[in-house]
Order: sequence, then C-alpha cells, then structure tokens
Amino acid sequence: MKRRAFIKSAIATGTVLPFMPVLANVNSQSPQAIWIENGEPEQLLSAALKEMGGIGEFVKSGDVVVIKPNMGWDRAPEYAANTNPQLIRALVKECYNAGAKTVKVFDRTCNNPRRCYQNSQIEKFASEADAEVDQIRQNRFEKIDLKEGVLLKNWEIYRDFLEADKVINVPIAKHHSLSHVTLGMKNLMGVMGGNRGSIHSDFDTKIVDITSAIFPQLTIIDGYRVLTKNGPVGGNLADVSLKKTLIMSPCMITADFLALELFGHSLEQVGHLKEAVRRGLNKYDLNNLNFKKISLS
Repeated sequence: MKRRAFIKSAIATGTVLPFMPVLANVNSQSPQAIWIENGEPEQLLSAALKEMGGIGEFVKSGDVVVIKPNMGWDRAPEYAANTNPQLIRALVKECYNAGAKTVKVFDRTCNNPRRCYQNSQIEKFASEADAEVDQIRQNRFEKIDLKEGVLLKNWEIYRDFLEADKVINVPIAKHHSLSHVTLGMKNLMGVMGGNRGSIHSDFDTKIVDITSAIFPQLTIIDGYRVLTKNGPVGGNLADVSLKKTLIMSPCMITADFLALELFGHSLEQVGHLKEAVRRGLNKYDLNNLNFKKISLS
C-alpha cells in the first residue's frame, strides 16, 4: 500500500498514525548531499538533480507530490524572506516530467495568505507549471502522535502533507531572531496547525518533537539569496546576500547542517539542529559525509 493510501485509511478509521515518512532510497553511488553554486535557480536545481541521479530517484509515475516552500511573508523575492519562485517553478516541472500525477504547493503563512502567495510570486510561477496552489484550510489539519516526542506527544499536521506520496521541502536559507537560522526543520512549521506560538517556548525540543514525525523525502535549500540578519521577515535589501547556491539531500538534517556554512555557524550554535543530531535523526554521519561541492562557473 502506498503511503498516501495508508494514511487515508488510518484517518478514515481513526487509527493512530505512527507517521514517519521513509527517506528516498537513492542510488548508493549518488552523493549523500550536494552543494551547487554560481548559477541561476533553474541551473542549480538541474545540476543538483543530475548528481543525485535525476528526479526519478525521488518521484515516481502517478505520485501526488507536495512541494513545501517558504512563502509565509508578504515580501517580494528580492528580500529573501520566501523561497525563490523560479526554483519552485523548475521543481514543479521536474516532478511532472517524472510522471507525477499532481503537484501541490502550499504554506501556512504568517502574514495575509493572499498577499503572501501573490507577492512572493510563488503562486504565479508554480501555477505556470500547472501546480495546484491552494491556501491552507483550517478544517484540513489532522492530529498525529509524535512517537519520538519529549515535551509534545501529538500535534496537528496538514492533511494534504500527510497524504502525499512524496514531500519535497524547499526552504530559503535565512536568519531567524529566535532559532538563529530558518532551514528545513523550521520550514515545516508551515504544515503545522494549532497554536504555533506555543512552540517557541522550549523551541529546540518542541520543533524536533514535531519534525521527527514528518520527515520529507528530499530537502532542497534555496541559497540563491540569503537573508543574513533581521529575519525571518526582513525588509531591507542591505540584509540580503547573493550566494547563488543550492543544497540538496535526502536527509533534512544533513541539508540543514551543510547550510550553516552560509551563515558561518557551527552546529553548537544552532540548538534545534544540535538536538536533532543528539537524537540521531540524521541519516548520514555528519563527520564522514559522501558530499559533493560543485561550482557552475
């Protein structure tokens, strides 16, 4: 039974969900992580996927795919508060080229949803590639058990995320005043329901409690533009650094770890990521990564 069919059945019957999406079974000869730099968003994505063996390593014919960008803020792309819309459009196209049945793009925004979807330009660019771009509906959250939870034992997660065959997490790399950085783990707050503000108390533990149950199959970190301070919302172009970088890994923790280099941070400085590694949520040995770094120019 496919993951989506199993979860639909569990929701319908009231079964407790031991939800932990499996990571993609990538060809063993592929790198565990890729760092691509000095290119435009579409070029960076294409080069990274080529090194990983192609999008077909992650997306199969007939899959319902969720692409989870950060589009939580009423900001234009140049302010680096939201994921690059050109990257999202290119990724949607790749998924359909692999035979995806449907590609869905959504986020639970912090600012007005209509303005965030529009001004981030993600709605426009993703729709151009035939993605379904819908705003979050409050009646579509489902409570799941958090098997690995320390402080939190359950939380509401968006049903479309739970029911997808494949999830691709596409955060933008940026500064955050509380968590130091916003990367893959923090980006998944956009599929969480309930009182998200309460997560900010004991944040390092709670964010790991929840994200440990909802790992994506692939994480792609948008480092084309990086918000280096005054995040997560930004608003000053002087805070934006043009890095022209993309980081990709089937392991979200690995991708987040590598992205710390964009900020000059160490693992010790980022509490929630350190906590995830302490719990052993990284698929790969971070001290011995099969890791490839490529410059396109």
